[in-house]
Amino acid sequence: MNIGIDVMGGDYAPGAIIEGAVDTLKKISSGETLVLLGNEPVILTKLEEMQVNPDAFRIIHTSQVIEMGDHPAKTYSQKKESSISVGYQMLKNGTLDGFCSAGNTGAMLVGASYTVNVIPGVLRPALATILPCIDGRDSVILDVGLNPDCKPDVLLQYGILGSLFAKFVLRIENPTVGLLNIGAEETKGTAAVKSAYELMKEFPAINFAGNIEGNILFTDTMTDVVVCDGFVGNIVLKQAEAIYSLLKKRNITDSFIDRFNFENTGGTPIVGINANVVIGHGISQRKAIMNMILQTRNVVRANLAQKIIEAI
Repeated sequence: MNIGIDVMGGDYAPGAIIEGAVDTLKKISSGETLVLLGNEPVILTKLEEMQVNPDAFRIIHTSQVIEMGDHPAKTYSQKKESSISVGYQMLKNGTLDGFCSAGNTGAMLVGASYTVNVIPGVLRPALATILPCIDGRDSVILDVGLNPDCKPDVLLQYGILGSLFAKFVLRIENPTVGLLNIGAEETKGTAAVKSAYELMKEFPAINFAGNIEGNILFTDTMTDVVVCDGFVGNIVLKQAEAIYSLLKKRNITDSFIDRFNFENTGGTPIVGINANVVIGHGISQRKAIMNMILQTRNVVRANLAQKIIEAI
């Protein structure tokens, strides 16, 4: 297994990316190789400072960088020797099994759509992330920002994609699916959400549990999969980050609260494309980068992209 890491992407690149990759070495198995994509002299200098043998990695030199403020589509096509562009090309030709970056999110999404492409039959890919439950479970919520306005058939398909993620990545048999709404009644919500409810109710391939309200999130009754459009999902994600930050400022912490820390999840998989790709937070530092890489490894191990291809 070859996991590609964009060394040049992120607010704290390249130092924090290399540090996180070094920490990951202790947690991967034999047969799993970390591939560092970036400026090779910079990578070698940092590894020497850390007293780490560069032979622990495979290093691919790239001569260009897509900066955080660059225009995604234009820059992706112009900077073909950037770490993001090269990473996607290696994914496409099979040299990499998974690829992750904390760099320019727009460029990562452009690469996903135009280099490895959307899986035929997938209406809209989604960003999926983990939500912690008070009973120790993990649930998955999608979409969390890729598609702010979704039609009913897209929401139905998110239920399918989320179920596959829960089954193969989170190892949950027959995962329950909830549609995030303003009420539990099937007559509540926008026209799109009400129509999606009807589609999900009649779709036998998902274990639909009905509408769920926001006060069910993070509790022991939260479904294994939470479906919503990217507008709502991104608000949920940012609100969870804000709550964690406020609790930390008040010195309130325990093992459950710590699970809200984005550093412990590391990254957000793009679900519905022909490859295993994880996007990290731009402010990721050492710990978050390590967990972004491990999240990528878990998605590759689950063979998620292939499972979706077979199911759609």
